[in-house]
Amino acid sequence: MTTYSTHAAIGVHYARVRVDFEGGIEYQEACNPGVYFRRTTMTDYAAARLNMIESQVRPNGITDRRIIAALEQIAREDFVPESRRPVAYVDEDVPLTSSHSASGPRCLIEVMAFARMLQQAMVKPADKVLVVGAATGYGAAVLSALGSQVVAVECDPALAAEARKNLSHLANVKVIEGKLEAGAKTDSPFDVIIVEGRVAEVPQTLISQLGEGGRLVAVVGEAEMARANVYTVSGTAVAVRGVFDASVAALPGFEKKKPAFVF
Repeated sequence: MTTYSTHAAIGVHYARVRVDFEGGIEYQEACNPGVYFRRTTMTDYAAARLNMIESQVRPNGITDRRIIAALEQIAREDFVPESRRPVAYVDEDVPLTSSHSASGPRCLIEVMAFARMLQQAMVKPADKVLVVGAATGYGAAVLSALGSQVVAVECDPALAAEARKNLSHLANVKVIEGKLEAGAKTDSPFDVIIVEGRVAEVPQTLISQLGEGGRLVAVVGEAEMARANVYTVSGTAVAVRGVFDASVAALPGFEKKKPAFVF
């Protein structure tokens, strides 16, 4: 039996594994020339999902059983390109598009950061949720199990089409193609807004779409390592609370506007 060892294999959290090529198909991951994987089965992915929960989610303080159950239920590999499926469960962002796509390089953000954002959002069963930067729909699928309604906004036409296909079986999810920073005003107010990626700043247009007591969670900063903030609306006031540091891929459309030059 021929085997190969690698750190970047399915279902393993920074651990070396033995990959069996006998009776399988050699698989080369696009972004790692020379690193091969065997083609995985549904059983492999189920084991990877469980390992993700035990090695990435629970150790990082996720105690909400509803979040854990939703992450266990949703098949993350169904929301990434086939060439990326073997790395769908690693504890890093998973690339979805190249820099040549309509919205530039886009990723499925790492589960560890996403799960912590969900816990801070405190999504209730009756909540209406807006997902900003839905990409292929993974976050919206998870949130569909936590809230009553989910509106998912995506600016990239190809990603929006993929999200619609991936989420077509979920009656409580609607996908909208449009500018991320504009949100979904016609569907507001929302109880929760989750921004699935790093932004330089959170625009007032999104905060204004929160209802009374609404929570917006976003990773904010221009550096690769940024701060996850929770914005909570109370009357006319908005409280901002920093909750944890995270390194996730940036979303397009949220760059800080430079002040106009004055002579």
